[in-house]
Formats: sequence, structure tokens, C-alpha cells
Amino acid sequence: MIGLTNTLGAVIEPEDYIMPAEINTRGYHVPVLMREVLEYLAPAPGKVIVDGTLGGGGHTTALLDNGATVFAFDQDPEAFSNFASLRLGGFLGRFRPVQANFQNVEAELEKLGVTQIDGALLDLGVSSHQLDTPERGFSLQADGPLDMRMSPAAPVSAADIVNTATEEELTRIFRDFGDEPSARRVAMRITRDRAEKMFTRTLQLADCIAGVLPKKSRIHPATRCFQALRIAVNCELEVLSSALESFSRLLAPGGRLAVISFHSGEDRIVKNFFRTHATEWLDRPEWPAPRRNPDYIFRLITPHPVIATDDEQKTNPRSRSAKLRVAERLSNARK
Repeated sequence: MIGLTNTLGAVIEPEDYIMPAEINTRGYHVPVLMREVLEYLAPAPGKVIVDGTLGGGGHTTALLDNGATVFAFDQDPEAFSNFASLRLGGFLGRFRPVQANFQNVEAELEKLGVTQIDGALLDLGVSSHQLDTPERGFSLQADGPLDMRMSPAAPVSAADIVNTATEEELTRIFRDFGDEPSARRVAMRITRDRAEKMFTRTLQLADCIAGVLPKKSRIHPATRCFQALRIAVNCELEVLSSALESFSRLLAPGGRLAVISFHSGEDRIVKNFFRTHATEWLDRPEWPAPRRNPDYIFRLITPHPVIATDDEQKTNPRSRSAKLRVAERLSNARK
């Protein structure tokens, strides 16, 4: 099934939120748009690249295989204790794990004596490992605590939001982050039900939402709301906006920033950021002449988002809603 499009023009790919990606023969989840990422970032010996989302390590492995030194960030400590780290540990010092949110990339790299990088990749959203672990509270397929924190150290869980946010706040979250047309009805039911019993489990919340929204397909009716809660819990859109600024300052002339998004809100932020910083001249009706854009620092490598091929979409369902955008730091750009 292709993604559903709502009246706001946002594309939701519910399967990507509740289904794991395909597993390949080496035993880890297949990363999306791998060929395209390698083509645009061109990893090679001597290049320093940041993978802002280690996850299962698929993209990082490919970057290392091509000779680059990779600083791999992830705020989830499980990313550094699972199979990915065991597999990546033999790259002769070129694999540099950093347990931190990629929003803090400048401060973390400064600690390591790194002030410039040749490229960066952000593969946004929830990792397959997190989806596959019921105890993390992301999945609709198995019961678990209503958590959804990508970092266990994060102060607010999904249960905190569901049990304390006002009806108006819940409506805004479900509408703005999940593009849920029935956001207000869902928020009303949650606030009514929590007065009798607090929400603590994922399937408890899923059943509550399903009681409000009719099931129109094989996709669970709570999918959009779960996605919205995850984004709210982890402040994902705010983190992305901040991180784009940080990575643009770190890139060396000719360095490239590649971002893979799965949510229309994320893609909109990336698209607008790249366009704003890739426009050389600004013009307004009240100005006598165009003026040079002081934020002009990028050249767009992908004027339009790159999507997965038909073959990849068939073999890896997670790739169906993936959009890749890439920009290159100009040599004469101001820091």
C-alpha cells in the first residue's frame, strides 16, 4: 500500500512506523537509499563524515567500507551495545562512536578536536531496532510501556504527555505532528478515559484510539497518533531545525549534507532550510534592486527530493516514504 495523503497534503506511510525493514543476509536491517547516499557523499580515504543516526549501522558500514572516517552519533545507548557496534569495531579507528543527540554535534566534535567535516548524513525517524523492541513503547504490534523516548535520559515520556496534556494540547500534537483529521475527537476520548484510569501501556492507548477512529484499512487507526506522540516526546522537529544550522557551520567547502526524511513535516523543514540558504539573491517589491542573501551558503545538489526505486520499495517497505535531499557547502560561503 502506498502512503495515505490527507487534505493538508501530508503523506503518511503507516507501514514504515509499525513494520520493521527487511533483514538482509548479514543480519541487520537494510538502510534506505544506500546507493544514492554513497553517490552523493562520495566517501573515500581521508574524508571525515558524520552519521547523525547510527541505528543499525547500515549506512555507517557502507561509509567505512569506502574508506571514510565516520563519527557515528546516536542518543540511544542500545545502538552502541547491539550488533552494529560489534560489527563496526574492526575498522581500525575510523569508526568513532558518539553517544549524543546529533543536535549537539558541534560541541561533541569540538571535544574530539574536530572543527570541520567533509559530509554528514541524517537518516531521520525511529530505528527498526526501536520499533522491534516492545519495551521501548514505539510499536503498535506488541504491548509495552507507553514510553517512546529515543534516549532513556529524556525527561518526558509518551505516558507523561498523554496523562497530563490538556485536550487542546493533545489536539495540536495529533493534528500538527500526525496530520490526524480526527485529532480533537481522539483528544476528547483520551482525556475522558484517563480520568478513570491513567494510560501506561501502548496497546491500552491504541485500543482507546481505535474506539474513536474506524478501521478503514489494514493499517491500525492509531498509527498517526502514535507517530505524533513520538515526534512530540523527542522534540524531533525542533531538534532537526537546530541541527541543520549546526551541520551547515561544520561543513568544509565542498562538503555535503544529506538528509533522509519520512515525515512531511521533517521534509518541509529540510526543503525550506536548503532553499533559504541556496538562494543567492533576494528581491522585494519595495527594494530598488535585488540584494545578496547573507545566508547564501549552499548549492542544491538535489533540486527535488530523491526517492527509492521501484525495486527498493518492493524489497524494503520502509523506503516507500523516504525522501533524500542534499546540499553542498559553497567555497566562498561565510561562516
